[in-house]
Amino acid sequence: MLNPISKHRSYFFSFIMVWAVIFGIHTIIINFFYEIPGIISLTDSAVFNLFFAIIGYNLWFVVRFNLREKQKSFDLIISHLITAVVIIAIWLVSSYFLLKNMYVENSSYIQFLNDSLPWRVITGIFFYLFFIMFYYVMLYYEDLQDKLKVEADLKNLVQEAELNALKSQINPHFLFNSLNSISSLTITNPDNAQEMVIKLSDFLRYSLSHDKNEKTSLKDEISNLTRYLDIEKVRFGKRLSFVHDISKDCLSIEIPNMILQPLIENSIKHGVYNSSEEVLVTLKCDIKGDYVNIEISNDYDPEAVKKKGQGIGLSNIKKRLQLIYKRQDLLVIKAEKLTFTALLRFPTEEG
Repeated sequence: MLNPISKHRSYFFSFIMVWAVIFGIHTIIINFFYEIPGIISLTDSAVFNLFFAIIGYNLWFVVRFNLREKQKSFDLIISHLITAVVIIAIWLVSSYFLLKNMYVENSSYIQFLNDSLPWRVITGIFFYLFFIMFYYVMLYYEDLQDKLKVEADLKNLVQEAELNALKSQINPHFLFNSLNSISSLTITNPDNAQEMVIKLSDFLRYSLSHDKNEKTSLKDEISNLTRYLDIEKVRFGKRLSFVHDISKDCLSIEIPNMILQPLIENSIKHGVYNSSEEVLVTLKCDIKGDYVNIEISNDYDPEAVKKKGQGIGLSNIKKRLQLIYKRQDLLVIKAEKLTFTALLRFPTEEG
């Protein structure tokens, strides 16, 4: 992060104006109240104030370093105390000897310079505290603005993600095709038609009864996927084959609900639709370290014409994962040779 004084033009001009005022007040005080000649007063003011203005500007890096180190409050105070002593000492000694060498023959000014050291120390402490407080206030203000911006963006993202989630979860074409299949089954196989209606009803009830940020067990998600696949198998028959390899430890793991169905739907869209042969869709789950790894893969023909779509499912998943886990690296898509794979990683512990 850049120094806020140089980052904002208004702050930079304010910085110059403040020091110009300090320079003027300093000059007037020692010229009128201590009867120091005008040119010496100007020089004294210029040396002490310009030197500390430069030091104060660079104190920003001290603040950033301390924050980067994430020190405890006590350590931070001690660090600033040590820094203040060193900086004020360097400022006083350098300015003092520079002016003393410049006006070594002016005994009255040298006497004034010696007598003024105590209040110059107090002034240095005040300047140091002012700069440090200013920088911490600016950091707090900019962090607050960033958080407000992120919060506003997330609110907009939530609304968009919810709309996309509904579109991905209840694809109109899926409903139309399912209803057409049920209509056909009522003539050829009424019992299967009734069973399919029940499964479609359960699937829709599950889809619509959950908040988008709510979590559910992987076991429940698999049960809902089974309903979805049973419905789709009526249309695709033997062209759609689904197998899963899930360790027992995974079944009780909670994941965002309806996070897997769009991936299965994507596998069907880009695998089964474009194939006249059997397409295998697989789902695997295991736990490694601090992550639950879920892999969904399907056969696909990279040369086949892709089915048109907006990629709402994948986009929705990425946005939901970002909203829930505040991370963007939990979904990885790979297309290798004849296999398309989506890998989801869920932290076992949030924080």
